[in-house]
Amino acid sequence: MQRGSLDDLVALVAVARERSFTKAAAQLGVSQSALSQTIRQLEARLGIRLLTRTTRSVGLTEAGERLLRTVAPRLEEIEAGLAAVSELRDKPAGTIRITAGDHAIRSILWPKLEKFLPRYPDIKVELVIDYGLTDIVAERYDAGVRWGEQVAQDMIAVRIGPDLGFAVVGAKSYFAKRPPPRTPQDLVGHSCINLRLPTHGGLYAWEFERDGREVRVRVEGQLVFNGIFQILDAALAGFGLAHVPEDLAQPHLARGRLQRVLEDWCPPWSGYHLYYPSRRQSSAAFALLVDALRHRG
Repeated sequence: MQRGSLDDLVALVAVARERSFTKAAAQLGVSQSALSQTIRQLEARLGIRLLTRTTRSVGLTEAGERLLRTVAPRLEEIEAGLAAVSELRDKPAGTIRITAGDHAIRSILWPKLEKFLPRYPDIKVELVIDYGLTDIVAERYDAGVRWGEQVAQDMIAVRIGPDLGFAVVGAKSYFAKRPPPRTPQDLVGHSCINLRLPTHGGLYAWEFERDGREVRVRVEGQLVFNGIFQILDAALAGFGLAHVPEDLAQPHLARGRLQRVLEDWCPPWSGYHLYYPSRRQSSAAFALLVDALRHRG
């Protein structure tokens, strides 16, 4: 792009919207003669007429219409980006709504928000626990948190946590009555504690992988919860096997309260990602929050 080309395009958009050189010049803060000269230079450089001028009005030629359809949205994006940056000079403010699972909130979001929020008292954050794959646009959320594999391709995704391992665990009192499973298929003979997924309306099928082979097992048991912490509590009480994030199970494994099985079938998964539909919707407050949540490990 030649020097001054962006200013020329801004001038063209202003004239086209106002349909008047006088009004466009006032909007841009330049003289009418200077604006006319800018448009003439743009037309000369392109070798085609962009505007039709009469004594009463200004209109676009076919070429002008085509150019306007192309450049106007890009100029709006640039203006939005500049506005977002200029907001950083002032106090960033606003409410940001995020949907996430309870484990993501407790293990990733809250530890970072606890440091972030005191620095920005005018930013409010609403966290909504949801295990469903929520349509964040339809439900008017600013962002959602899911594992990397679950983020839709048309979303912008930012990693906010390390790779995440899952563990199948049970209390020693449970294993006193039953032999531990050796393969995922052995789980059908065990009492397992299920997780309800509201979006699918069904129970989560436990996922395993070894040597490139993926296995999903629909388990049965006496209990169903829609939260991971309740599942862990039930496993600690001896009510069955649980499929939970490693970091939740680890303290209880270290104390001998839980026993792990099928470890060789549980490789790490891609960690939690914050996802949202468009950078153009980002306010200064949202941009600051995304940066604070970003995983830097």
